[in-house]
Amino acid sequence: MTEQSTSSGSAPHRADGDAWGPDREMFLRDFHHTTGFGATEAGGIDRQAGTPEHGQVRDWFESRAEELGFTVTTDEIGNIFAVSRWLDDAPCVVVGSHLDSQPLGGRFDGTYGVVAALHAAAALDAAVSAGTLVPRFNVAVVDWFNEEGARFPPSIMGSSVYAGLLDADRTRQTRDPQGVTVEEALQSIGRRGDGPGPQAAAYAEIHIEQGRRLERAEVPIGIVERSWHTQKLLVSVVGEQSHTGATLMADRRDALVAASRAVIAVEDVVRHFEPESIVTSVGKFDVEPNSPIVVPRQVDLVVDLRADRRQDVERARELLLNEFADIAARSRVEISAEDFDVRPVQTFPEAGLDLAAKACRDVGVESLRLTTLAGHDSIPMNRIVPAVMLFVPSADGVSHCEREFTSDADLVTGLEVLTALVTRLVTGELDGVAPGGRLQEAEEA
Repeated sequence: MTEQSTSSGSAPHRADGDAWGPDREMFLRDFHHTTGFGATEAGGIDRQAGTPEHGQVRDWFESRAEELGFTVTTDEIGNIFAVSRWLDDAPCVVVGSHLDSQPLGGRFDGTYGVVAALHAAAALDAAVSAGTLVPRFNVAVVDWFNEEGARFPPSIMGSSVYAGLLDADRTRQTRDPQGVTVEEALQSIGRRGDGPGPQAAAYAEIHIEQGRRLERAEVPIGIVERSWHTQKLLVSVVGEQSHTGATLMADRRDALVAASRAVIAVEDVVRHFEPESIVTSVGKFDVEPNSPIVVPRQVDLVVDLRADRRQDVERARELLLNEFADIAARSRVEISAEDFDVRPVQTFPEAGLDLAAKACRDVGVESLRLTTLAGHDSIPMNRIVPAVMLFVPSADGVSHCEREFTSDADLVTGLEVLTALVTRLVTGELDGVAPGGRLQEAEEA
């Protein structure tokens, strides 16, 4: 779908003339404080789900939320909710993101969305207390557990359990590479809660773009209209273990050489498609026995395929499976591939896109409609309630690394737009709007 620009509107205001909003300086102070939890020498963070560093930043989030007057609970998969309950029987507008990171990751990814949500909700709470805002729904700030999936597969775990897409009991038995279960990790950081969490009426999330489209367009806010189709392949290459010095080259069945050819095939497959219409990668690669004097017997890798159209992902998958079969025959190894974590295109409700554009006009900034190549917690939430997702620019489009950066000015602009958006949500402007959904196959063609 073509990206569309929305013209900027008037300066921030309320119909009653009473101006209010989040405390920008307090927000920036809190956000930059979070960078100390799991800080790396190169200016990033390393807070994989369920680690002590992740537990520390989550404890800070609970303490800070309670200081601001929220009631904090943890659900059965470790999602943390900070709730302002103004109405006894009303559900919540849920707003937030995640505090876990990739190994040697960036300090903005996920964390910005949680801290911005906390301060947007605090501004709303102050307005309700002052009588300048009359809500129809309560608000809940959420820190989703294990969005990144770096330690425990799959990614977007906590929000998928909340949305009913994953079973909580089964998911808690998922193991990391060292054999630690999600259940054990949650217990270790004191975040094994009970129950399903508060009922949601709508969902909002703000996130760094992790791309260069906003930066190139010089537009401060992106409004996400749909996600890309994504899937992974769990690939195993099985050869035969032997001595690197004693085994002649012609006698080897080297799993690592074959797996290396498979990795190159994953990169090369994009040449069959239009530029920038598909992305592929191998991000995880495990070699056995990983000894310097042993020809590897097995390599396990994860192939990630993403495209705007489902048909392109399926075609890339077919091309790769054929290439893997050729590699296996040439290398005298066995290659198997299992489909994993398939996520169809999700469209966000048109009414939510319009509401986000109104929020941008409330603040007086321009916006741009975008697709998201990456997965986010808004995608499973979009299956059960109307969800709205906003982006702020990423410098050089860099993410999932220590060089990840977004300016304070862009962070604050995003906070103000998020506050305007959640204000409209808690007053019921998406009440009665259906959740988003899968794009029909005919529309994908």
